[in-house]
Amino acid sequence: MNEAAIASIETMADRMDTDQADGALLAGFTKRQPSVEERMAAGKALRKTVPRQAHRTFDPGRDRTDPIEILERQNATRAAKLVPVRYGRMLASPFAFLRGSAAVMASDLAHTPVSGFYVYACGDMHVSNFGVFGSAERELVFAINDFDEVFPAPWEWDLKRLVASAAVAIRFMGGDRADSDEAVMGMVRSYRKRIARYAGMGHLEVWYDRIDERTVLDSLSPRVRRGAQRIVDKARAKGHQRVLEKMTEQIQGEHRIVEDHPVIVRETHTADGVPIGEALDGLLRSYIGSLSFDRRRLLARYRIVDVARKVVGVGSVGTGCWVVLLMGNDNDDPLFLQVKEAQSSVLEPYARFTLPFDNHGRRVVVGQRLIQGSPDIFLGWGELEHRQFYVRQLADMKGGVEMVEGDRDGIDGFKEYCRLCGWALALAHAKSGDPALIAGYCGHSDVLDEALAVFANAYADRTERDHAALEKARGSGRIEAIDDKR
Repeated sequence: MNEAAIASIETMADRMDTDQADGALLAGFTKRQPSVEERMAAGKALRKTVPRQAHRTFDPGRDRTDPIEILERQNATRAAKLVPVRYGRMLASPFAFLRGSAAVMASDLAHTPVSGFYVYACGDMHVSNFGVFGSAERELVFAINDFDEVFPAPWEWDLKRLVASAAVAIRFMGGDRADSDEAVMGMVRSYRKRIARYAGMGHLEVWYDRIDERTVLDSLSPRVRRGAQRIVDKARAKGHQRVLEKMTEQIQGEHRIVEDHPVIVRETHTADGVPIGEALDGLLRSYIGSLSFDRRRLLARYRIVDVARKVVGVGSVGTGCWVVLLMGNDNDDPLFLQVKEAQSSVLEPYARFTLPFDNHGRRVVVGQRLIQGSPDIFLGWGELEHRQFYVRQLADMKGGVEMVEGDRDGIDGFKEYCRLCGWALALAHAKSGDPALIAGYCGHSDVLDEALAVFANAYADRTERDHAALEKARGSGRIEAIDDKR
């Protein structure tokens, strides 16, 4: 199969969204598609152009953009008073720096070899961006849980950021190079084997596949399974009622969100000076239009009782993020919605792809629906005063693994967790890309595993130097950082 045939597969879905001459759309749907074997062979053939060993290399060159400059550019569109909080969180460790510097790594990845196959890439693919969450059917599912940077891009970019994060996390936990290599190679091996399995499955079978609670627990060793069971149990106990207890207090019979400056603040106006009531009305009008009729009917049963700005994460600090508390039948029937600003993806300048819509909130929602498999029933998007947002439930049976600094005893369990992450990434890529092309390129040997272990270690070195550069920038007064202990 030649490159033109590959391109025809990748663009068929895009042609569905554009105007068609009479009969052209039907012709596209009735045209014979290349077989799994042909697509795998095409993927394998591309190793001659881009050998798998080429992915070992990370050489940013002398003209690499200053990472602090990249962060400063991002700050131009963020709340200035929260930028020091962002820097403070990133300075906590090299692992925290990696979490907050997706834009830096996107710039670096743009100069690395790629085979040419696109997926809907997460864009901020690291080991802390996975977890369990409640599906619409109220089952716990393990998958990617952050989509702010999702964008069509080479599949390798996601995998490389993921393995780099594993190497940095291993060092954070006190592990050595051997631990890092084992974690990374296990992660890539898991990705390869799962993407090959998905290549042979039917499209609907892949679409409906999920890594559920039972599957997760069965994949782990007995010792690690015990810890995972505790995470699962905590996630199952979490929900809007738990958040109500944690985030609110009762005042004159009504729940109100408790302020915690500068992280949780009840503002009177948005960053653009719009009164909160007016802003919320405008956002709701836009958001409701993105929901299906049945979801709108469900949401209409609730009433809004409080709104507050809430700082979340590391990389997102400074962008607009609000928590809306709604109540249903009574004070024990809460619903928390998170309204989060969506800016352009860090991948967009480098991916050479144009989406058929220009709302970044919609981009996030489309990406999550496409690759997560069990999206939030209230997931939607909106726009206000030229700022774009997406909306989701703040807490709904969510849980995840936390890496602890110096926790050498947790390294073996972390390695098993890495294999789960590789599996979940393979499923995401199989849903949004062509698993046969990727599987054909990856192959059955450990060539890619070993290559990415070298890359991961090299990028971990780079991350430590970038973290030190940010610390130096604080010492020189170039940046201000606040340690908010979160």
